[in-house]
Amino acid sequence: MEPHLPPARPHQRFTDDGRRIREVLTYSRRGSRFTPRQQQAWDAHADAWVIPDDAVDDPAFRLADWFGRRPADVSAPLIVEIGCGVGEATGPLAAARPDHDVLALEVWRPGVADSLGNVAAAGAQNVRFLGVDAVWSLEHLVGPEGLAELWTFFPDPWPKTRHHKRRLVTPDFARLVADRLARGGVWRLATDWPAYADRMRAVLDAEPGLEGGVTPRWAERPSTRFERRGLEAGRPITDLTYRRR
Repeated sequence: MEPHLPPARPHQRFTDDGRRIREVLTYSRRGSRFTPRQQQAWDAHADAWVIPDDAVDDPAFRLADWFGRRPADVSAPLIVEIGCGVGEATGPLAAARPDHDVLALEVWRPGVADSLGNVAAAGAQNVRFLGVDAVWSLEHLVGPEGLAELWTFFPDPWPKTRHHKRRLVTPDFARLVADRLARGGVWRLATDWPAYADRMRAVLDAEPGLEGGVTPRWAERPSTRFERRGLEAGRPITDLTYRRR
């Protein structure tokens, strides 16, 4: 009998001799207890809209299969949102793009539960949620030029110097995104931390597969609590838009 192989997901990675590997991730997992409202939204929509984490361990896993479009062999353009929070932007943006599949990556389960309610309230049927690491997901679940758009709104800035290694926007990740975006595909970003905005711009300007820079606020992007908190704290909001060359 062949030995059981552990899942390939990053938060489940082991050495050859079975020891768990401590990895640097771009997020930290928070509490998972639901409020009654979150539980109600979860019970109503999770079975249809949340992809179980372990589903991606199946070698036959195909993102398009989880969106339920017909005919089954036809897939829609894919949009990925990294860190959807409570879905304040996800629902309206997805509802305005019914001809696209929207994959919302979020590791905070109460946030996913809130997002389910907000997506339902927006009338969007084209969103699926996944709690697997974003970098791993783009590497393994999206093929080259398989991405129409990427949304990264208010990623964790990890402001302490010792935590900068956890930031999502790095040269390696920018290179991966450039490979995964279709020609002309767009990466939209926003942050309320000026130092992180400067770093994002430096990293993305240095990636030869991308072109763009700081842009006016994307009018379609709904205001979220993360943006409101930044403004209340006196921090300016920076929007950036980059395209695949």
